[in-house]
Amino acid sequence: MKKSENKKQPHDPLDLLDIRSDLTEEETMVKDSVSRFVDDKVLPIIKESFENHTFANELVSDIAELGLFGSSIDGYECAGLNSICYGLICQELERGDSALRSFVSVQSSLVMFPIHAYGSDEQKDKWLPQLAKGKKVGCFGLTESHGGSDPTNMKTHAKKDGDDWILNGSKMWITNGSIADVCVVWAMTDEGVKGFLVEKDMPGFDAQEIHNKFSLRASITAALFFDNVRIPSSNVLPGIVGMKGPLSCLSQARYGISWGVIGAAQACLEEALNYSNERVLFNKPVSHTQTIQIRLADMSRRITTAQLLSYKLGKLKDVGKLTPSQISVAKWNNCRMALDVARDARDILGGSGISAEYVPIRHMLNLESVITYEGTETVHQLVVGKELTGMNAF
Repeated sequence: MKKSENKKQPHDPLDLLDIRSDLTEEETMVKDSVSRFVDDKVLPIIKESFENHTFANELVSDIAELGLFGSSIDGYECAGLNSICYGLICQELERGDSALRSFVSVQSSLVMFPIHAYGSDEQKDKWLPQLAKGKKVGCFGLTESHGGSDPTNMKTHAKKDGDDWILNGSKMWITNGSIADVCVVWAMTDEGVKGFLVEKDMPGFDAQEIHNKFSLRASITAALFFDNVRIPSSNVLPGIVGMKGPLSCLSQARYGISWGVIGAAQACLEEALNYSNERVLFNKPVSHTQTIQIRLADMSRRITTAQLLSYKLGKLKDVGKLTPSQISVAKWNNCRMALDVARDARDILGGSGISAEYVPIRHMLNLESVITYEGTETVHQLVVGKELTGMNAF
């Protein structure tokens, strides 16, 4: 055998343990199709969208055509894919930008999931096909300005009035809020927390976009206001009462986030690798120095750990064994990993690191939000702490 024939192929620097080889044919196809979409349609426009503080509405129809909305749901014109596929969708979308993954995550995990899990047949038939095709946009109303990490401190409330409900209150930091056709709003009632489908043209409902953000600038964020909004009983989710409803939605979203941030970290590592190979200081590329190689290696190590963690979660989810505390481990670990990788990549790029011509600064700013929403780092630490000790320290 010739020497050249015995030479090993180099590892993919973004997949050091070759997790791709463990993917099924369908999972590989999904990953590659979303990756091509991000390369061809997202990356050419996302910098401008971020700088101009605008959401790229033109991408919604492409996302729907790929079957990415509600991809884990069977029927209702959804793709019926497994949990690994959903994770890979989130990973590739966030490699483009957190705003895009957030849009799909909200539509799929926070709007379509509760309608599918807790809605009536009429609600499912009305909303799910339209949401799957991108003809309708949804949002999720749980967070309130005074509540933050304590959703049980909910002030938004609804009272029965004949066959209807009267909704009052407000929600804050709501992705897609001002462009949504339907809002899944969680409110306190005399019976406990209930989910209400608030439609955009209902009298007394107002959504105001939040401007001047330095993070998730390519995403629409809004505040929602409800002033005696009359909700028919047909718009109440009948299948759930209590905090289990919104918390189960958050578990779906947090799972996707744990995958998504891997994509952002991979984009930052790739930029740092390319830059350090091209940037010459003291007569050699900076990638030839021990200091830079150690930092790049550490990024790769942490990304690889996150990949293995999320992949295991996907396997557990598909057999119905995934627990909220396991999701918290991944959301906590992977968001911290991605933010640290983005910050280090920005630093390796030196002065260029603050330029939007390179991706680390954009991902770094976005990840400051991602590590905060769907449960802060501290919240997830305390979830794990409760699992270990049996004691609630919230």
